[in-house]
Amino acid sequence: MSMAGAAVARMRLVKGKLPEIYGEGLDELVKIGRYSSRSEVIRVAIRDLLKKELWIRESELR
Repeated sequence: MSMAGAAVARMRLVKGKLPEIYGEGLDELVKIGRYSSRSEVIRVAIRDLLKKELWIRESELR
């Protein structure tokens, strides 16, 4: 199982604050049906960030 797959299997509650405009953007993505919830939008965004900034770079260093 990949790191991304493992992250889906176990969830951890993480709290944080966002600028209001980000929250409005999350709500709009859910409203237009692109994602099912704010949580899904945030999970996808974090997964993509980690893939770009961490996981791909780790594989390039090997």
